[in-house]
Amino acid sequence: VFPSLAQAQASVANEVYRELDQPSVFLFCPTEYCSSLCSPSPSQSYYLLTLGQELLPGIGVIWTGPKVVSQELSATLLEEVEGVLRRRPIIWDNLYANDYDCRRVFLGPYTGRAPGLMPRVRGLLLNPNCELQANFVPIHTLGSWFRSELGSCAHPDHAGMETAAALGDRQGPQEGSYSPQEALELALHDWVAEINRQALEPGR
Repeated sequence: VFPSLAQAQASVANEVYRELDQPSVFLFCPTEYCSSLCSPSPSQSYYLLTLGQELLPGIGVIWTGPKVVSQELSATLLEEVEGVLRRRPIIWDNLYANDYDCRRVFLGPYTGRAPGLMPRVRGLLLNPNCELQANFVPIHTLGSWFRSELGSCAHPDHAGMETAAALGDRQGPQEGSYSPQEALELALHDWVAEINRQALEPGR
């Protein structure tokens, strides 16, 4: 019935979206959901170009970055994806995900995301570790990153600055900036407090 997979998917997604009275949040995960799955590149992918043309504008499209598990996200890549999809992507961040290898548990801070990404994304979903307790630091440091991004958006001279300095190399409390090391220390401080609080609960 359809000349391509992208047109088939867009048609079904649009129909469901309309049937649900066009809800404010409606997410679509494409078959090509990261750069490494695109042929030859996101901006030249016929599949993504078709989705950008055919999907109704209210439908959010999920994107994981350069790879399924992306060590870094840049504003340049997100601009490319926005251009081809004709909408800002929703980042499905697999930085902490370990459902593909349960021997791997990443307890470090949220890192590798360039400053000034907020204006380039419609939203961000964090795919956590499978182990519930191991997600305190990931979620806490994500909150610190998010607050720093809000600070950058409030001060346009900081927003969108993607400098050569890696996020992990930042030191010192600068307005609108994010330090993974400082965020980690804050998270660990609060985690210890939470562990101590739980230890005092009856039956612990």
